[in-house]
Amino acid sequence: MDITWRGIIWQQFGAAVDMLENALLACPDELWSDRSQQLEFWYVVYHTLFWLDLYLSGSVEGFVPPAPFNLDELDPAGLLPEKPYTKDELQIYLDYGRQKCRATIEALTDERARQRCAFSWGEVSFLELLLYNMRHVQEHASQLNLILGQKFDAAPGWVTRAKRRPSDG
Repeated sequence: MDITWRGIIWQQFGAAVDMLENALLACPDELWSDRSQQLEFWYVVYHTLFWLDLYLSGSVEGFVPPAPFNLDELDPAGLLPEKPYTKDELQIYLDYGRQKCRATIEALTDERARQRCAFSWGEVSFLELLLYNMRHVQEHASQLNLILGQKFDAAPGWVTRAKRRPSDG
C-alpha cells in the first residue's frame, strides 16, 4: 500500500485514539465508576480499547489482550468485569493500542488490506475493518465527550490529526 495512504489513515485513526485519550484524561474521579450511569465511563473506555485491539488483530482466533484484560468482553451475556479498571490500567492499554494501530498501518500491504476478516456481524476486507474500527473508536470518544459536556459543561476539543510524540522521530 502506498506510503501516502498509510500516512493519511494513521493521521486520522491516530486522531480518533487521541480523542479517546483526551476523554479518559478529562474524566473526573467521581464520574469514572459512577454506578448511576447507564454505561459507566470506565467501561466505555475499556470496551473501545478491547475492540480496537481485537479488530487490529483481524480475527478472534488467537487473539489475547494484554494482562490484566481477558476475553470476557466477547461473552454474549455482556457482563461487566467484576471491578472497574483504573485510569492507569486503561491508559496503558490505550498506549498499547495506539502503538499497535500505528505499527499495523505502517506495515499495511495491498495483500493484507485485501485479506478477508470474519466476525459475527459480517465479513470485510482488513482495510475496511480498519475504517470500521476507526469509526468505532470515534463513536465512543464522542459519546464520552458528550457525557463530559452534559455533566460538567466541558469536554476536550476536536483533534484534527494524530498528535506528534517524542517517539515519532
